[in-house]
Amino acid sequence: MNEQFLGDIEAVGRVKAVPTILDVICRTTGMGFAAVARVTDTAWITCQTLDHTHLGLKPGDALDLKTTLCHEVERRREPIVINHASSDPHYCDHPTPRTYRFESYISVPIIRENGEFFGTLCALDPEPAKLDNPETVAMFALFADLIATQLDADERLALATANLLDERRVAQLREQFIAVLGHDLRNPLASIDSGMKMIRREPLNERAQYIATLVNGSVFRMRSLVDNILDFARGRLGGGITLQKTVDEDLETTLGQVIQELQSAHPDQAIDKRIDIGAPVLCDSLRIGQLLSNLLGNAVTHGARGGVVSVDIATTQEFFTIRVRNSGKPMSDDAMKNIFQPFARGDATNTQQGLGLGLFISSEIAKAHDGTLDAVSDDEGTRMTFKMPRMG
Repeated sequence: MNEQFLGDIEAVGRVKAVPTILDVICRTTGMGFAAVARVTDTAWITCQTLDHTHLGLKPGDALDLKTTLCHEVERRREPIVINHASSDPHYCDHPTPRTYRFESYISVPIIRENGEFFGTLCALDPEPAKLDNPETVAMFALFADLIATQLDADERLALATANLLDERRVAQLREQFIAVLGHDLRNPLASIDSGMKMIRREPLNERAQYIATLVNGSVFRMRSLVDNILDFARGRLGGGITLQKTVDEDLETTLGQVIQELQSAHPDQAIDKRIDIGAPVLCDSLRIGQLLSNLLGNAVTHGARGGVVSVDIATTQEFFTIRVRNSGKPMSDDAMKNIFQPFARGDATNTQQGLGLGLFISSEIAKAHDGTLDAVSDDEGTRMTFKMPRMG
């Protein structure tokens, strides 16, 4: 077996129609030998045969390319048809018929969909045969096209199978990644957060208070990053943003705590808040809190130093809205086009911006609530507006 062409031999072997094709060729033409051969500019390799002439070729056997006529088929990409070699003006003195002791011969190119020459569908016999008629040549051409089509389909199936296996491996890695984030990172962060809260209850000098504030802010940012990455990974696995909608009678307190937590993490940032939830809201309050945290964190990160970030949360008869605004330079048109895309960051050199997932996750939370999230940026700053039906 020729190892170099083993894949091609096996591919032809997987085409279940080939044995039937070779049998039909022999029965129809009366010829004793038919084969599918892999032909290159340097090699002739048997892929599959039907041999009643005892030529002795089996899959994997090679012939000297120069002793065959298939190299001419490969070069010209046209069939060669010989009815009676010894009386044929062109082939009566040709060495190939004498070498392989045939009188009748036909070889048709097998050309793949991408234009690659694969090999030939050929047949020969020691006796003359009437082959140079349109019906016989068309039959061989049809069978050659069928073999090429099946080889292409087999290759596409193999590629699809490989891609599927790769996707499964990637999915397993994602699940492991989520597990690591969900357990190995969140638990230590929770411990650090609890420890810092205990420390801050104790009398601290100014420097210690400053350090504790920095640690608290870092924990807040890391927890937000972990939550956003978890949601992004779950979304890529097909789970999307999941909701547990209820009418939270204490939604105002929940969102107020989100603002207070971010204010604690950024004590030098002025945050002007107005919360007026005068009617019940059907929503997932934890997800809405996550959305607010992401919008507010983005406003603080991108706002002008010394500027004020304002938060306006309210209900109307039909809608529940959250508006977050900062002051600063307007964002570029390119940044605005991609603002809700994953890994979009307004300034890639600013390491405080995180991974660029917060606004993407927020937009997904908005969609899951049948709501909208819009952004406007001008000389007065950037405004983010979340709006959803109040009762779902």
